Amino acid sequence: MSNLARRLTNRRVVICAGAGGVGKTTVSAAVAVGLAARGRRVAVVTIDPARRLAEALGLDELDNEPRLVDPRRFEEAGVEMRGELWAMMLDARRTFDELIAQLAPNTATRDEILANPVYRHLSTAVAGSQEYTAIAKLFELDRKAEYDAIVLDTPPSRNALDFLDAPARLSAFLEGRAFSLFMRPTAGATRAASVVLAALGRVVGVGMLDDLAAFFRLLSALGGGLRARAAGVQALLTDRAVAFLVISSPERRAVEEAVFFADQLAAAGMHRCGVIVNRVHPRESANVDVAEITAQLTPALGGRLAAKAAETHAEVQLLARRDAAAVNRLRRALREPDPVCLAEREREVRSIDGLLELCDELFGRPRARAI
Repeated sequence: MSNLARRLTNRRVVICAGAGGVGKTTVSAAVAVGLAARGRRVAVVTIDPARRLAEALGLDELDNEPRLVDPRRFEEAGVEMRGELWAMMLDARRTFDELIAQLAPNTATRDEILANPVYRHLSTAVAGSQEYTAIAKLFELDRKAEYDAIVLDTPPSRNALDFLDAPARLSAFLEGRAFSLFMRPTAGATRAASVVLAALGRVVGVGMLDDLAAFFRLLSALGGGLRARAAGVQALLTDRAVAFLVISSPERRAVEEAVFFADQLAAAGMHRCGVIVNRVHPRESANVDVAEITAQLTPALGGRLAAKAAETHAEVQLLARRDAAAVNRLRRALREPDPVCLAEREREVRSIDGLLELCDELFGRPRARAI
């Protein structure tokens, strides 16, 4: 069993996080495939709208509910799927609507909130909506207890901090002085607010203020449920059965983001179960001698083409040395002795075969046998 497989053995939720562009969606899918092939019932959740996960799994589309991936897709590629793989792509608006439906005290309140213009804007256009809905969907799937493991793809790491902070921020908002004054204003606060609201009304219109007041009134009806949900999510994220895989590439920015995010995880009392460095150039043990390689290739390629091939090889090895230094930086900064390094590929992973190649690197088994 590989080191990564051991670390994931008792994990109920695996959250993949890192900078944008490091391949989190693909790595998340490969991790989920590896766990499912080992016999677990796994749901993989992505918030990536580019449909890379659906393409890699050979599906036409994904929606807001997990869909079973046909195990024959893996069997045709020579891998026994001992468990089940389910996949979905988060729909922020639908997830918000489902959350409101769950927490509303009655259908009339639910319908009023869903029809409120302020709610419709908040549920789709406000920054952070993906993070809030990712948390809501993760909590929902975990509570249903239908899966042995849930693998979650997250936004780029700086935004993923919003994901981590969302429960605390929601509780602080609901318990904050501003919200309390708006819902239960004192006489002094009402007089002060009336001056501000009158000026604001001339700018945005009285109708907008009415919609906002109605939204806050309706939100107060959900207060208890939202607070309980926020507390439940906070407890989930700090549970020892829930852990983060920090995904990076050897690029300087991605490495710095990975170190920053890992520090934030530790400060928040959350658990890291591994580090994966994607797109690493393999490094040869011996130094590259361009002249020697040119001489070796000349009989087959001719002098000019041989020289170009040798120079290209030398450039790749320069990149490989840079990548090795980046991996060592992560080892030292994160005190991670055994990061998993995934090789640089010529093309993006967009097929079952590509995912299985990643699984081989992650879980350390040859393709010819069941993972």
